[in-house]
Amino acid sequence: MTFYRVVRDVLAAICRTVFRLRVIGGENVPVTGAFIVAPTHRSLLDIPFTACITKRRIRFLAKQELFGPPVLGWAFTKLGGIPVERGSATARGALKALQAALAQGEPAAVFPEGTREHGRDVAELFDGAAYLSVKLGLPILPVGIAGSEEILASGKVLPNFHRVVVVVGTLIEPPPSATTRKRSDLAAMTADLRKALQSAFDEAHAALR
Repeated sequence: MTFYRVVRDVLAAICRTVFRLRVIGGENVPVTGAFIVAPTHRSLLDIPFTACITKRRIRFLAKQELFGPPVLGWAFTKLGGIPVERGSATARGALKALQAALAQGEPAAVFPEGTREHGRDVAELFDGAAYLSVKLGLPILPVGIAGSEEILASGKVLPNFHRVVVVVGTLIEPPPSATTRKRSDLAAMTADLRKALQSAFDEAHAALR
């Protein structure tokens, strides 16, 4: 974990200096145990910005090819990367990998919008985060990230300099009937997550002003 902490601290310092990163609601992040981090997604930079909400290692999905070269494979593993084969990035393969990581007691990130979106409205969410929450009995932590799209939007190569605010919402607990894994449980939890995520996203944008 020493390697991760050093890299994470360096990235956090860069984010605070270059992008004037501000994290609001950091006290909502659990200090122990596994949980599912559900951030908004507007840029590839959302990964390091999400990592700044806690000093604990957060697991992220990464393409299997990135783990091929020995040095890179070692680095990505130490940084919490979860290898997923190309073509299995459908919910089934990705969710199995995330489930295994969560079973080890570490938090793992799921971008519930599925891909990088645009604008200030949270898109329709996939049920992946809710599925893992209900199946494993773990809470979901909504995270709104404002400013990342202005830095490096989808399709852009050169970044701009822009302030970033990250708002950590309150935990969404799985329903008491989690062991049943009913479709209605997933739909209700996904709806709750979308509302919480939009609230955190709106608060983050308001804090940019």
